Amino acid sequence: MEFFKIKRDIPFMRHALIFNVISALTFVAAVFFLVTKHLHFSVEFTGGTVMELRYPHAAEQEKIRHTLEKLGYEQPEVTSFGTAQDIMLRLPIRKDVAGSGTSATVFNALCAAESGTPKQVQITTDKGENVARTSCVNAAGAEVLSQQRVEFVGPQVGDELAQNGLNALIMVVVGVMIYLAVRFEWKFAVAAIVANLHDVVIILGFFAFFQWEFSLTVLAAVLAVLGYSVNESVVIFDRIRETFRKERKLSVTQVIDHAITSTISRTIITHGCTEMMVLSMLFFGGQTLHYFAIALTIGILFGIYSSVFVAAAIAMWLGVKREDLIKPIKAKDETDGAVV
Repeated sequence: MEFFKIKRDIPFMRHALIFNVISALTFVAAVFFLVTKHLHFSVEFTGGTVMELRYPHAAEQEKIRHTLEKLGYEQPEVTSFGTAQDIMLRLPIRKDVAGSGTSATVFNALCAAESGTPKQVQITTDKGENVARTSCVNAAGAEVLSQQRVEFVGPQVGDELAQNGLNALIMVVVGVMIYLAVRFEWKFAVAAIVANLHDVVIILGFFAFFQWEFSLTVLAAVLAVLGYSVNESVVIFDRIRETFRKERKLSVTQVIDHAITSTISRTIITHGCTEMMVLSMLFFGGQTLHYFAIALTIGILFGIYSSVFVAAAIAMWLGVKREDLIKPIKAKDETDGAVV
């Protein structure tokens, strides 16, 4: 399916050196910000308090965030789960408030915001056990807020999650390299991995520079970008191999330019539709999906750029040629077809 067809090939590789210099400078800047400013990790990585609350009505998340900001929490993580009445808070460790004081202080503030008074109530669980639960009731005695669960996430758990995330990233990179080396050729595998790591580092550089919160959902977006960027590179590499077979008179540079030009319509359709969905999450998905959508947006835009101006260009610099992708046809034996 094509919206349009470009009749003359666009000379992308003529300006490959300029774009590679721009990519290198952007990459170095991202690394600089990662080293100097570091990532702003969420509670999952640094440790903190996780609270589950339940409202009798749909919770006003912005009101909850405003209350937490008054307590000194910057960019508090407030998400709904299950239903609109159930809210999960992830609160980082604060030196001025320790241990169970965090949950008590937060609950009292949220209770006051609902014009209620905290109190301990006895409830019976499904197993028949009587347990105490912190509740908030108004002047009429009606419950306006209840605390369902409080859990402290220690820094050791955060270190384990960070290590698991790094392991997942390494496994994806190794798997992609093996796949591309088997399907195409090692030069394409190296080019694709350099381009994909370029995308990942730039995403992390944005998060370090702006000090956006880096959470597990953002890590999931980074891994998704890796796969997404590889897909675009594979499409271009496959078209390069196809062009090598069909157009034997074209030079390597002309083959790469033709392959990229012939996939532009497909790129616009695919990435345009994906970006529309991601932007809808960014603008209408609320605070929960905000940074997830930002990471995907940056990754998709730079993924298109890297597949064209980084992956293809690096493959060209590495000296990819027709013989790398197409096995030469063996000459027929002179005795073939001879009449005995």
